[in-house]
Amino acid sequence: MLRHSYTAIVERAQPLRGEFSTEPYEAGWASEALIFIKVREAMGSGQTLEAWVQISPDGIDWVDEGTQFPAIGAKGLYCVKLKHFGNWLRVAGRVGGSDNPVKATVYVALKE
Repeated sequence: MLRHSYTAIVERAQPLRGEFSTEPYEAGWASEALIFIKVREAMGSGQTLEAWVQISPDGIDWVDEGTQFPAIGAKGLYCVKLKHFGNWLRVAGRVGGSDNPVKATVYVALKE
């Protein structure tokens, strides 16, 4: 059986500042997900990006799923894996250590 997959870009090179959340993505058909954050430019000295996964039954009200990205403090690609996530996914987080934005792209890769 051929598995189905799809990758959605939910934030494309967006400047992330302070508290943020990505566009939500409806993923109820998938049995697993990989979520990637690609920091596209060098981050400032002492600047940090914390990010975690949120889930929702309706795409309106959100709760932390419990999966957190590893510490992000430099340009690069970061990933988390999910198996049980219901119907809607998004990434929430905060940028600290500087008022400068962090330019990042966020991908949701889904597989049935």
